[in-house]
Amino acid sequence: MQTWAAIFDWDGVILDSSRQHEEAWNQLAAEEGRTLAPNFFRQSFGMKNDRVITHLLGWTQAPDEVRALNERKEAHFRTRLAQTGATPLPGVVAWLQALRAAGVPCAIASSTPRQNIDCAMAFLRLQQYFVATIAAEDVTQGKPHPEVFLLAARRLGAPPQCCVVFEDAHVGIEAGLKAGMRVVAVATTHPADSLQQAHRVVGRLDELDIADIAAWMTVRSARLTAQ
Repeated sequence: MQTWAAIFDWDGVILDSSRQHEEAWNQLAAEEGRTLAPNFFRQSFGMKNDRVITHLLGWTQAPDEVRALNERKEAHFRTRLAQTGATPLPGVVAWLQALRAAGVPCAIASSTPRQNIDCAMAFLRLQQYFVATIAAEDVTQGKPHPEVFLLAARRLGAPPQCCVVFEDAHVGIEAGLKAGMRVVAVATTHPADSLQQAHRVVGRLDELDIADIAAWMTVRSARLTAQ
């Protein structure tokens, strides 16, 4: 049994969903008579919708309006997902199988609503690999706040320093670091050279090696004990 646990972001790490999310935001903006900046989607990736609407877009600060816009955007996303289906990103299944064979417990910790995860999981059929799922509804503060990762660690029964976060978004990497966890960045949404604040950067998850990560975490544990 391994002495570390794995915590995964969802969109951009497990699920290839960027096209459907971007199309959903574009549809919502068109309905609202608004225009999105060309770089909007990359900036928003990993954030909770309420923060995107209030801070990044500045559309409204009214809670009821934010909630309604959020619900419409996610309904558009699920409609598009149902039309197109969903597939895991390359290397995901092989890495999850390797983690399960090694006895490493895994959780999802995402800023996306649970209904979205459930909708996609019906296509992906990866439920057996995850002990827990933390979604947008389970936290009050979105990434880059570490709440979602700390809650996932508690659900896994693992101290934060024994957890490895797998993230693709800058705000998610920041959240993992704030949680006191090791962070592996996956260069699916952003170029690898922009993710260097993470402890490691890979192009796909199956580039990683279980023994290598275990040794990495053992060295870290020894250093923390010596401090």
